[in-house]
Amino acid sequence: MDVLKHKCFLEELLFWTIKYEFPQKMVTFLLNMLPDQDYKIAFTKTFVQHYAFIMKTLKKSHESDTMSNRIVHISVQLFSNEELARQVTEECQLLDIMVTVLLYMMESCLIKSELQDEENSLHVVVNCGEALLKNNTYWPLVSDFINILSHQSVAKKFLEDHGLLVTWMNFVSFFQGMNLNKRELNEHVEFESQTYYAAFAAELEACAQPMWGLLSHCKVRETQEYTRNVVRYCLEALQDWFDAINFVDEPAPNQVTFHLPLHRYFAMFLSKAVKCQELDLDTILPDQEMLMKLMIHPLQIQASLSEIHSNMWVRNGLQIKGQAMTYVQSHFCNSMIDPDIYLLQVCASRLDPDYFISSVFERFKVVDLLTMASQHQNTVLDSEHERSMLEGALTFLVLLLSLRLHLGMTDDEILRAEMVAQLCMNDRTHSSLLDLIPENPNPKSGIIPGSLSFESVLSAVADFKAPVFEPGGSMQQGMYTPKAEVWDKEFDPVMVILRTVYRRDVQSAMDRYTAFLKQSGKFPGNPWPPYKKRTPLHPSYKGLIKLLHCKTLHIVLFTLLYKILMDHQNLSEHVLCMVLYLIELGLENSPEQESDEEESASGQERCHDSWFPGSNLVSNMRHFINYVRVRVPETAPEVKREPPASTSSDGLASSQSSRRKSLQRENSGTAQVFSLVAERRKKFQEIINRNTSEANQVVRPKTSMKWSAPGATPQLTTAILEVKESILSLLIKLHHKLSGKQNSYYPPWLDDVDVLIHPEIPRYSHGDGMTAVERILLKAAVQSRLNKRIIEEICRKVTPPVPPKKISSAEKKTLDKEERRQKARERQQKLLAEFASRQKSFMETAMDVESPDADIAMEVATSEQHVSEAIYDCVICGQSGPSTEERPTGLVVLLQASSVLGQCRNSTEPKKLPTTEEEQIYPWDTCAALHDVRLTTLQRYFKDSSCLQAVSIGWEGGVYVQTCGHTLHIDCHKSYMESLRNDQVLQGFSVDKGEFTCPLCRQFANSVLPCYPGNNVERSLWQSHSNKCMQDLVQEVEDLQEQLGTFPVSISSETNLSKEMESVMKDIKSTTQKKYTDYSKSPGSPDNDFLFMYSVARTNLELELVHRGGNLCSGGASTAGKRSCLNQLFHVLAMHMRLYSIDSAYNPWRKLTQPMQDKNSELSEEQPEVPVLYRDVSSLLLIQILTMPQPLHKEHFTCIIKVLFTLLYTQGLAALSVKCSAEDRMAWKESGDLKKNTSSGEKSWEVLLGHVISELSKGKIYEEGETEELRVVNPDSVECYLQQFCLPFLRITSLLQHHLFGGDLPSCQEDEEFTVLASCLGLLPSFQSAHQFTSASCLDWPVPAFDMVSQWCSELVSFADKHPDQVKALLIQEPKWDLPRLLQLPENYNTIFQYYHRKTCTVCTKVPKDPAVCLVCGTFVCLKGLCCKQQSYCECVLHSQNCGAGTGIFLLINASVIIIIRGHRFCLWGSVYLDAHGEEDRDLRRGKPLYICKERYKVLEQQWVSHTFDHINKRWGPHYNGL
Repeated sequence: MDVLKHKCFLEELLFWTIKYEFPQKMVTFLLNMLPDQDYKIAFTKTFVQHYAFIMKTLKKSHESDTMSNRIVHISVQLFSNEELARQVTEECQLLDIMVTVLLYMMESCLIKSELQDEENSLHVVVNCGEALLKNNTYWPLVSDFINILSHQSVAKKFLEDHGLLVTWMNFVSFFQGMNLNKRELNEHVEFESQTYYAAFAAELEACAQPMWGLLSHCKVRETQEYTRNVVRYCLEALQDWFDAINFVDEPAPNQVTFHLPLHRYFAMFLSKAVKCQELDLDTILPDQEMLMKLMIHPLQIQASLSEIHSNMWVRNGLQIKGQAMTYVQSHFCNSMIDPDIYLLQVCASRLDPDYFISSVFERFKVVDLLTMASQHQNTVLDSEHERSMLEGALTFLVLLLSLRLHLGMTDDEILRAEMVAQLCMNDRTHSSLLDLIPENPNPKSGIIPGSLSFESVLSAVADFKAPVFEPGGSMQQGMYTPKAEVWDKEFDPVMVILRTVYRRDVQSAMDRYTAFLKQSGKFPGNPWPPYKKRTPLHPSYKGLIKLLHCKTLHIVLFTLLYKILMDHQNLSEHVLCMVLYLIELGLENSPEQESDEEESASGQERCHDSWFPGSNLVSNMRHFINYVRVRVPETAPEVKREPPASTSSDGLASSQSSRRKSLQRENSGTAQVFSLVAERRKKFQEIINRNTSEANQVVRPKTSMKWSAPGATPQLTTAILEVKESILSLLIKLHHKLSGKQNSYYPPWLDDVDVLIHPEIPRYSHGDGMTAVERILLKAAVQSRLNKRIIEEICRKVTPPVPPKKISSAEKKTLDKEERRQKARERQQKLLAEFASRQKSFMETAMDVESPDADIAMEVATSEQHVSEAIYDCVICGQSGPSTEERPTGLVVLLQASSVLGQCRNSTEPKKLPTTEEEQIYPWDTCAALHDVRLTTLQRYFKDSSCLQAVSIGWEGGVYVQTCGHTLHIDCHKSYMESLRNDQVLQGFSVDKGEFTCPLCRQFANSVLPCYPGNNVERSLWQSHSNKCMQDLVQEVEDLQEQLGTFPVSISSETNLSKEMESVMKDIKSTTQKKYTDYSKSPGSPDNDFLFMYSVARTNLELELVHRGGNLCSGGASTAGKRSCLNQLFHVLAMHMRLYSIDSAYNPWRKLTQPMQDKNSELSEEQPEVPVLYRDVSSLLLIQILTMPQPLHKEHFTCIIKVLFTLLYTQGLAALSVKCSAEDRMAWKESGDLKKNTSSGEKSWEVLLGHVISELSKGKIYEEGETEELRVVNPDSVECYLQQFCLPFLRITSLLQHHLFGGDLPSCQEDEEFTVLASCLGLLPSFQSAHQFTSASCLDWPVPAFDMVSQWCSELVSFADKHPDQVKALLIQEPKWDLPRLLQLPENYNTIFQYYHRKTCTVCTKVPKDPAVCLVCGTFVCLKGLCCKQQSYCECVLHSQNCGAGTGIFLLINASVIIIIRGHRFCLWGSVYLDAHGEEDRDLRRGKPLYICKERYKVLEQQWVSHTFDHINKRWGPHYNGL
């Protein structure tokens, strides 16, 4: 390289810029002046002048990545301008400099090639282990080179300059044969080298891409000269390479290199010459000897691929599989395997077909297998690999003869075939299709994914499946799936085999094809790969057809058919399938029609050395072969047979002269093997002699020595087999064999002559082996009358049964073993199937969250109501029995804290996620906030203990209990937990926190709820309707509550059951955070626990109501059906609540059912109790029920409801009275007074309303300014208001009754919900007709109504005297809560992204690295942000505890993905934003516009409301508070 001489400041500047490895500021400075045209030219020339220096600095650099980027940053601006590039090329020899610099760069890392002749090889290759290749250090220079070659004028100069081409081919030959693999035969390789990444990258970037660049300029006739130049120097380089590695005619065994760039240059330029430049192929092809050498290495690769897939290279480690996969992978295939196969097709079309076919079988090492003898010795291959290698050889031949990628297909046809192949393997997303279809690597080649042709072909071959959500929880993306007619007409197994990286994809394509045929009713069984018609061959490659019509191939096909028919070892259905495919290809591509009359006389003179008379498959098919002489080991069964006396040894149907060559041809046995090899030798020799070159003559003997038969084989003897078959007769017998019936084949044309005229019959296009045989026989008959006649004759002879096989004892053993294995397999299948069906039935009843049809009632025995005791199955030990005190059974439950109820809002309009500064969300109107405010207000004015019984908590952080419905013994569960603790497998849950998965259905759980013994008594008790009067019942209820202190003996004494109940209560308490359970002013007071316990019941009832859609109109059993555990939960809660006695003076029951005597006692206390009218009736209900002894009688339950309903009704009237205007109040009061004394006065709302108004008027209740005026003049609206006011209570009560006493809920229309529920609860004495029904008719007062009402109102009056401002606020208003909803999201993701990704965090005022937003309340948080960490909790985790009591749903702004936090675990849920093709764009990598997918968002919301995140999403991991 020249010494640099600097003449100006710019050169000096650039020199130091390079020396300091392109500092960013200098790069920017130098680039900023480029708009000045003179500077641009001067700078470019200086840059070119320093090119070698850049290369040297780059090689030494430690930061080569950064430096590379900066070099390209500059060079891309200089060399992308065609005019400038051309000028520099002319004036500064840019091309010479670049090629020389690249050559020098690679020369620094060359090593001696070990390919072929290790000792004497003169060839050098790059060492892929060097940093230069491993780190891709060369890419900036190669990328510049590719860049300038994209300019036509520059590429023209390159292609015309012979010196440059020679240098370039010299450069390419450094990569020829790099990264050589040697097969390990003894032990596993110690260290798996990963150099193959570097090798494949180097060939793709340094050789293939410049090649595609050059090819893009050879598109028209005028460019023929360029192609001739490239091909010429390429061949010279190849010849030098063969000489350097000392190659003669046999490749060295057990070596393979996947890198033959020179072969590929040669192939691709040939292809271009024929396709675009109309060049005559023969004018640029070398002589036969060169073609023979050229085919060897690509063929070696094909054979090695087969060896690798047959596990013969397993000792070389996984990396060799990696190489085989990369070689065919979509980004590499059109620079690797496609040119290789094309080159082999060219060689095959020009070489002698017998030579080519025998070379293939020899390369694949299966020559020895091709014998008619039932046993053989294979000297080069273990028998376990024989079958897959034979399959490989035949599959390769099918590929070679069927592929038309470079032999006549247009670009659009190629694109279509590629797309169909990929879609047949699997449904694909749009982006993965783009990735999988090999694009023409040169960007200017026109056929690029995303172009019009891509989209139009896609819509022609595929249907779009919109993204759906599967019940298993996996999110489906939008997929493309092949249209039915594509499966029908275009599915091409050959193309699929060529393009599969993993072998399983071929199977997957076949499975999908099978499914399509079953579904469309075209074929019920297991089909074979369909035969597909090919694009016609380009005339230049017609010679390829000769392969199908050569005797060697016919002998192989005949032998294989015979072996399959005789059930020889190591043959498979796949082998038969490929054999039939080849026969069919031969029939489809037969040369000119043979005339039936003259028995192909031309064949006569060649007849002596062969089995078959001619080379045309059509006539050879009917040729009968009588006897074959085989060489077999002496042990073989054939030896025992005496040859028939008449034919001593002229076994063949041909003339006597066959004697001379008996060993070479007539014996298809080991003898024939040698004939295959010898034949090949002979042909090679002829060609060499034709080219008589002295040098080769000398080398000759050395190679042929290797093939003398190895001495190790046992004695071979010659035996004569009686065959008497032709290919046609073998096919017909195979048909019988496949069908399992004698004479199953009947020529179709005997019934319908049209078959011969229109042979394209759809019924033959899909099917199994029998269909294939029928199709072939039909084609044979169509092509020749003689064949037709012979087929008929063969069918007429009743075929004798196939001679039974003599089985040697060794084979017998293996057969027995196989049979035993088969039986074992069947047994296992049966067991698995049984287990699966059991599991399935469990799944059906236990899994999907919403389906009401899965209501198979729980085993707890709703079914057998007459049985007194419930029977449970333990899913661990499998025993069934009742739950007892000593050995209690429990339900598998998941306890989780929930704030879903607290998120209900008082409006039907859902809140939107804020996307501007103006739209902010304030949580004042949520259910949780309002309940909180109410409790705090009550606590200001009233006695604490009474406040804590006037409301329910749990709207935020309430405990929700759900079960999968499976039960287990509690002691079994303990040992199960113990085993989980010792199990070292990494589980997605934490056993120490009591988490586990249900042993049967694997649903996530964290506790066991004990089942109370004798769970069915109550069901029989309430059946009998009692006729006791209301007063008696009220008294009974009171007495029962009085017995509080006295428990059934069992519970007071410590039994296992009571211990378990206590421990589960602890679990329930510890499920939620302390702040959600402590509301009392004096911490730790028992009132707190009391409140918490009945609130748990309330939370679960309210949530079930939400899951039913907020009302009970749908009726039916509980949606949870089998999965409801409320009954068990009630027992546990009741047992604990009865430990707290309520002082009888304060017992709310008395206040509800007895007029108080002494009114003054209350006023003396500093803080009065909460007035009855301020108490929440549903809470009172739960307190009453849970403090009664269990099991409860239905009559007492109804009594409690009746009493509470009177209170509720009065609350409704009071709330109504406050809403009226003063004059309305007067009117109601008067009309009420009038009717007061009528008989039904107590059951008329007018009377009662009037009474309430007059009672409340005594105090300062109505004096405050009017709050909101409700003009309720018309009676109907009053009735409607009262019904709406009472409905929430009726719903909760009906659910409770359903769970405690069984019985279905009636279904109804929305407008009759009140009446139906009221009669269901026994509030309606006799059901009246709807038109005269009033809500007041449900009232049943235990004591005179007016006394009761007056007493209740007086409490308010006395409160109003002290705090007139608060009276109204505390009256119970029933707002209409909407169902809980997540925030509404905007249509377009960009709206969210633009607002949030630059938004600053409110806590730390920085822009977070990973911003996220809560979809429940809209809070903006930093994911993983250390800035907002508090006591080791990151912000998202903290927010999930505050907002959702441990459940958080966050949208990650920069990734468009939703993440769920549940307690100490988290999971990625997926995305609700998809692109136009229905795909997610996680991390926004593809940058496509994304739109909301409403269905997915609905599913997310559904999982949130139904608390099923844990069950549906499978991939959970711990977050260690770091999110």
